[in-house]
Amino acid sequence: MLGNFTYHNPTKLYFGEDSLKNLKDELGNYGQNVLLVYGGGSIKKNGVYDEITAVLRECAKTVTEVSGVMPNPTATKLLEGVKIAREFKPDLILAVGGGSVCDYSKAVSVSVNCDDDPWEKYFMRFEEPDCEIVPVGCILTMAGTGSEMNGGSVITNHDVKLKIGHVFADDVMPKFSILNPRYTMTLPKYQMCAGIYDIMNHICEQYFSGEDDNTSDYISEGLMKGLIHASYIAVKDPQDYEARSNIMWTATWALNTLVAKGKSTDWMVHMLGQAVGAYTDATHGMTLAAVSLPYYRYIMPYGIKKFARFAVNVWGISPDGKSDEQLANEGLDAMESWMKEIGLVMNISELGATEEMIEGIAKATIILTGGYKVLEKDEVKKILKDSL
Repeated sequence: MLGNFTYHNPTKLYFGEDSLKNLKDELGNYGQNVLLVYGGGSIKKNGVYDEITAVLRECAKTVTEVSGVMPNPTATKLLEGVKIAREFKPDLILAVGGGSVCDYSKAVSVSVNCDDDPWEKYFMRFEEPDCEIVPVGCILTMAGTGSEMNGGSVITNHDVKLKIGHVFADDVMPKFSILNPRYTMTLPKYQMCAGIYDIMNHICEQYFSGEDDNTSDYISEGLMKGLIHASYIAVKDPQDYEARSNIMWTATWALNTLVAKGKSTDWMVHMLGQAVGAYTDATHGMTLAAVSLPYYRYIMPYGIKKFARFAVNVWGISPDGKSDEQLANEGLDAMESWMKEIGLVMNISELGATEEMIEGIAKATIILTGGYKVLEKDEVKKILKDSL
């Protein structure tokens, strides 16, 4: 039965090739000081930085920058950004980049006026902010995380070898996000494909939970089919605007909390992948790809009907004369073939994980209870070993 829920998403989206023209009006809603946050400098090479700073100058904003936000933003980098922000006192944090920059900016936004250690408060105790939050706006340059329309923030702490996400409440979500698919087209193919799988797994994490035949599952199946279709085109021609725009739009809908409604949701692939990432600092989407199939093959017997449905409704496998088990296996085989075809990493050893790390990675894996099987630590270690 579809449960009771409230759906509210306050983020305003501007989508398309001309979407940046809306930045000027949005900036008018905030005060003088803008903290511009971005990553390793690719936005300066592809011209996006110049476009955005031109608008900021036109609006006569006072700008301070936090640059060098890494793909897996760290607790140390968070403290650096918080220090800059406390001195600058921004009225708006403008995140320009992929999901990591958006995640990082949200973490800064709740930490600027926080008296506690932000890592302990938000990523260990999972508390909500009880201080003033600095509003965030996002200009997206990579599709994958959905961070442009959710409250999620993932931070890595190398000192304790943990990579942890906190999904904050609605008031931490970006106030606006600008999505121009053209901004994603200079991304290396490896990163594009990692983003594609991040999108796919976001949907799977929500889809593979619960037994009810509900609206969320039908939406999820449509999103997955569309993503698979667009991924084949984008891998062949990364400059195909239609494919890249559909991938970008699917990424947003995959994790803006819509398809989670009425679902318990799983998220164990993310817990496994993030633990691998804490030890290897590997690209997020690739860590998910490397652990997904061993995990899904392990839990498949506990959710056999949904896996059979996945095979038929997403991969188009004929059910004639086949048991649910046969269908479920064929569906995962079809997903494996697609993953290999688009160039995903299929095992964690390729990402730098070793058998000696398994114990530590398992210890760093947070056990969640929303999926078809609540794992024991020995089962986590088995899945990780199967992922090698």
